[in-house]
Amino acid sequence: MKQEKLLLYLLAAVQFTNILDFVIMMPLGPQLMPQLGISPRQFGMVISAYTFSAGTTGLAAAFFLDRFNRKTALLALYLGFGLGTVACALAPGYGWLVAARVLTGAFGGVLGSLVLATVGDAVPESRRGQAIGIVMGAFSVASVVGVPLGLYLASHFSWHLPFLVLGGLSLIIWAVIYFVMPDMRGHIGPRAVPFGERAAAVFGLFRNSSVRFALLLTALMMLGHFSVISFMSPYLVSNVGFTNAQLSYVYLVGGAVTLVTSPLAGRLSDRYGKVPVFTLFTLATLPVMLVLTRLTPAPLPQVLFLAALLFAVSGRFVPATALATSVVPPQQRGSFMSLNSSVQQLAAGTAAYLAGLIVVKTAGGSLLHFEWVGYMAVVGNLLSLLVVRRIGAAVPAALVPAALPVAAE
Repeated sequence: MKQEKLLLYLLAAVQFTNILDFVIMMPLGPQLMPQLGISPRQFGMVISAYTFSAGTTGLAAAFFLDRFNRKTALLALYLGFGLGTVACALAPGYGWLVAARVLTGAFGGVLGSLVLATVGDAVPESRRGQAIGIVMGAFSVASVVGVPLGLYLASHFSWHLPFLVLGGLSLIIWAVIYFVMPDMRGHIGPRAVPFGERAAAVFGLFRNSSVRFALLLTALMMLGHFSVISFMSPYLVSNVGFTNAQLSYVYLVGGAVTLVTSPLAGRLSDRYGKVPVFTLFTLATLPVMLVLTRLTPAPLPQVLFLAALLFAVSGRFVPATALATSVVPPQQRGSFMSLNSSVQQLAAGTAAYLAGLIVVKTAGGSLLHFEWVGYMAVVGNLLSLLVVRRIGAAVPAALVPAALPVAAE
């Protein structure tokens, strides 16, 4: 158990940097748009560049990720991610920033799926909800510590500095993983398999109806969440009257709430079932989305309360992720989680891009039509409630296409 906990905290550290690199871009929107002279549509593209790149490489990774020692794959991907983050820090303008986000996403998207596959391999299903909650708690720490610190550095120095610090931190964590993390080859079979057979195995995943519904659930969840989150910070500044400094409070309060709700969602999922807990959290999401996207200038405590609720109900991602790790056996988990991560990233990019098309900036600087984005998010969340019931909590190995034995390279 001690070794399991150590591994989970190492993976949580990786997720912290990975998530912070992605999340910090959204609260930087009020600074990036005027400094780079870009529109809401272009800002949406800065966000989507990462997710579209991550989604594309995630699809490719599904064909080979399960061939490698989990530690070797993690070190290779994490190094590329760290260097990509440093490239973001050095980007001189909009075009170079988009290119750097593409590079970072190429590694970061696969990295997230590999972390979840590693958790699935290392932790039994009976404790997996709690384990996923620990790793996903990295989002809470990123919100409480990372985002406020990043916004402080950006406000007092430059928007480049948060990425430079984050890239350096990633390289330090990489070194710790190299010396501390054990090899993980339990998912690898005794022989190498030709690419054609591996591709057939990956495509064979789609014969499992639970796999198809799990991927659809992921897409709907991102549509129902990321479309609103992408433009929440610019909207709070432009329409609600927040200052850039006050955005730190939103992430500080929201992250503090998820420090409690994410592990709680994991424990509740293990005790009462992943589908009922997901349903409860999702139903609580709907009114929060509708109110937040129609918000007018309001007292700070009221806005922070709504933000806390929004972060709290995001706990639905914990049972959904734990459910996703259970639809395939360990030998196919890396491939499936790569596919799932790819769908997640592509759906997030699409959600941000659609929100950028819907939201319009007026001559006075305010944003219009954000409530339409809220309606789109509610529809996505309602559809997710229909889909989640079609996914079994676990699929017997006999129902999954035969896993192929593979060997490390």
